[in-house]
Amino acid sequence: MLDTPEAVVEALRENNGRPHGLPRTVTAEELVEAAESFEKPDALVTALLELMSAYEFTGEHRKSPVAFARLLKLWDTAPGSFSQWEANQVFWRFKWVTTSLLQVPEVPLAAVHGWIDQMRTRYQDAGHGMQPVAAMRYHVARHTGTGVADAYDLWATRPRTELSDCEACETRHFAVHQVAAGDDAGALDTWRPVLTEDKGCTEEPQMSQARALLPLLRTGRFDEARSHHLTGYRRVRGNPGTQEEVGLHLEFCALSRNEGRGLEILAENRPLFEATGAPLAHLSFLTGAEVLLTRLVADGHLDTAVAGPPGRKWTTGTLLTHLRAEADRLSHAFDMRNGSTAASDERQLRLRQTPLTDEPLPLGLRAAVTRPVASVDTGPDLAPAAALDMPEDFIPLVSEARRMSAVGHPGSARLWAVVAERLADGTGAHDERLGPEDLLRAELAEQRAQRLTRKDDDAASVAELRRAAALFADLGMAWHALSARTRALAWTPSPDDDAPDDTCGAAAIRTGIDEALREAARLRTEAPFTGDSPAAGEIASSEDVGAQRALEYLAVLYSCVFAAYKELVGELPEPSDSAVQRFEEFTHMLRTEAKHLSVPHQVAGARQFVADVAARRGDTARAEAELRAALKDVEAAGQPWRGTRPRALLAQTLLTLDQPAEAVELLHRVLADAVRYDDTHFALAPTYAMLGHAASHLGDTGGAVRHLSEAAARFDQDGEADEAAGLRLQLADVLARAGQQADAVAVLESVLSDDAVSSLDERLVAQARLTLARGLRELDEFLPASEEFLRLASSVAAWEDEPRLQTLVAAEAATTLAMADRWDAAGTAYERAVAAHAVAPNPSLLMHMMCEFARLTMLFKGPDGLEAALGHLARADAVAGEVADGADGFVPWYERGAVHYRRARVLAEAESFAQALAEAETAAALYERGGEHGEAPRAEAQRMAALIEGNGLGRFPAAIARLGEAAARARAADLPEAVQILEALRQEYRRRES
Repeated sequence: MLDTPEAVVEALRENNGRPHGLPRTVTAEELVEAAESFEKPDALVTALLELMSAYEFTGEHRKSPVAFARLLKLWDTAPGSFSQWEANQVFWRFKWVTTSLLQVPEVPLAAVHGWIDQMRTRYQDAGHGMQPVAAMRYHVARHTGTGVADAYDLWATRPRTELSDCEACETRHFAVHQVAAGDDAGALDTWRPVLTEDKGCTEEPQMSQARALLPLLRTGRFDEARSHHLTGYRRVRGNPGTQEEVGLHLEFCALSRNEGRGLEILAENRPLFEATGAPLAHLSFLTGAEVLLTRLVADGHLDTAVAGPPGRKWTTGTLLTHLRAEADRLSHAFDMRNGSTAASDERQLRLRQTPLTDEPLPLGLRAAVTRPVASVDTGPDLAPAAALDMPEDFIPLVSEARRMSAVGHPGSARLWAVVAERLADGTGAHDERLGPEDLLRAELAEQRAQRLTRKDDDAASVAELRRAAALFADLGMAWHALSARTRALAWTPSPDDDAPDDTCGAAAIRTGIDEALREAARLRTEAPFTGDSPAAGEIASSEDVGAQRALEYLAVLYSCVFAAYKELVGELPEPSDSAVQRFEEFTHMLRTEAKHLSVPHQVAGARQFVADVAARRGDTARAEAELRAALKDVEAAGQPWRGTRPRALLAQTLLTLDQPAEAVELLHRVLADAVRYDDTHFALAPTYAMLGHAASHLGDTGGAVRHLSEAAARFDQDGEADEAAGLRLQLADVLARAGQQADAVAVLESVLSDDAVSSLDERLVAQARLTLARGLRELDEFLPASEEFLRLASSVAAWEDEPRLQTLVAAEAATTLAMADRWDAAGTAYERAVAAHAVAPNPSLLMHMMCEFARLTMLFKGPDGLEAALGHLARADAVAGEVADGADGFVPWYERGAVHYRRARVLAEAESFAQALAEAETAAALYERGGEHGEAPRAEAQRMAALIEGNGLGRFPAAIARLGEAAARARAADLPEAVQILEALRQEYRRRES
């Protein structure tokens, strides 16, 4: 019942704790109505101030001046009804009304100037400085485009007053002025205290983050732009009071070539299309959306379905037309009110912008609309090669494809793809000058087999190789046929059953490989590498035919090695002697024959297999040596495109050897060569992932974020959702360890978006949700964190193989709910954790939860919570008492010491100092049992004991002696931070004693 002023004030206090939004605003309006019925206007003053706040922070600028007019009337008629804080707010909110009047084009400019004149008069009469008045005149000048320079000078040169905007907001206005003058670098320098969050307020840094995005892009500070988009957008999404900032994030997405991300933001903010309480901010939002949609239309996406105003379906084209008409109307209305074209000019300036990045800026986020992956950043030293020579005539096209295939150039794949397309669409036809038609069919079958292998469709690949082998055999090309058959054998998927009578079994593959080697020995006599006339399909000179046959022979040996490699790897970690022997024999044979025939790249191939097996078996030194030798072989071959894979393997090996610097250099070279030689089949996504890990090892957070983001985007493009999500978890970890927790949370939220979760492995989703919940808790977003923990608890409840996980989730949910002041739900989760512990014991975790509950109980309830807090600690003691001696993962001296330490703090907060001191000393004694591992917590326990002695009991000499002893031990244990803290307290107590 709101029948007393006290009840209304209590309801106002409760409403003030709610997040800004329609429910809070409606309640504020109801409370104003209730407060009007009382004889004294005290409650009404408070209610009107709360209503103004609700309007201000939800973008209801049309209504705010009306509420203030009522407040000002009360100020004139009943000033005694205002507290000191409320009286100050009257003058403070003159500024709110000025900006609200500017937001509404129906308010004449003369009325705005008249209001500022009244503000000046009232400030002058009350003895307040004029700087805030000058600031309002500057905002009007900036909005209208008239007299900006003079207004800025009058404002910026005046000293600040107690009614000036906070320093963070003033910094934003100064920086925006510099941006408008074309000084991006100067603006960013001005913005530094806000963007680094040294200065902030309820509106900052999110407002500055949105406005700094394009200056950051224009000055090439891409990492900072990415970070401020991730963290800033989270703070403004879905809020009608920040629709201008949402529009700026949309603009950023368009100009950083992240249109898919922009469409997601549109979908998340559909209610803003109808948020008309702040027309000027709405115009800015519409313009940002218009920039995005214009880019999409220019890229050919006129009919793409997009989210627009609720009530109908929209395409990019129809929504752009709708928004353009509304924005035109609003900008014209402001121009008419202002007597200038400033509003329209600013809008057109934004619409004329072109993208500020050559490729999409990797954001690390999963986008529902995938973007084309960026081309590889080759770096300054390795420029990409010229465009691939693609002959227009069919005969030269096939001839060039054959020439490039003969030297193993990866660019041949693109040429063969065009050959196949032209045969299929009739723009190319076989010609006798190309040799037999079956030769071309066989070559195309081989190409299809390669593509299918890279898609992990080995069964279909084997079928194509068998088709090619049959065609080669019909043409009398025995070596080519044998090569294709051996590859088909080697690439045959390994069965689970190794039965000897299984024609597709491992035994059958071994038998087939051995038969291929015998046939190769026979063919060396029947179809030698030199001095033989070509077969029907061998359309070259005798010398070239011999070289082709030699290459096919080595290809047979390579396939034999591959089959033996698969067999050995399938038996790891303890392969049979026969598998090891077979592998070693075949690699030795390939290496020896390749050297004999002067084909160094096949020597390199043998070395790569040996290196891979060595690395898998833990012999990284041999792996490194073989790969370095392989790269020398590639260099001797004069075919540098063959160095991409061994170089990537060497980088991977160096990472395991903790040599990230050289790994980074190698991986950059790998990516550059993949582009230079048009190696479209090379796996770029894993390479970017390795580069991200290497950069992280080097402490290069920016590089790690860029490369891991790019890797995840490429896995998205390839349809590898789990791999992309896994990388984003790694990316979030890199960001969190670098102190960018809000960035990490934004990345994890994209992993767990509604349309993503259903396609991901449930264990991966659980890990992402756990990490997100902890990240939100780190950001003090306790209620959202609790919701994530509860979702996680629901999903893992049926995991019978992970009972300890259920204890962990319940305990962390309980603690987080308590942090969010949701004590009933926290108590339920607490008891659920206790029950889960009974099934799957996790004493350390449970005791930590109980200690946290003791801490939080005292934090929220003060001395009134003492009994409950001590009860939690008694339960923690009981848990410790149930743990058997020597239990895995439980360190008695540490866990028991932590409970006594917490009890000491609880008792000290309740001013039971003698008991508190005994508990602190017990904690220190327990920590001492941990030897060197216990020195750090022991130092903290001794600090707490000294605080109790000095501040609580007034025993400064004893406290000083204790601190001296503790500092000496900390110094001996090489704990400089502990020494500094202990010595500082010791000196303070000495000063107080004297």
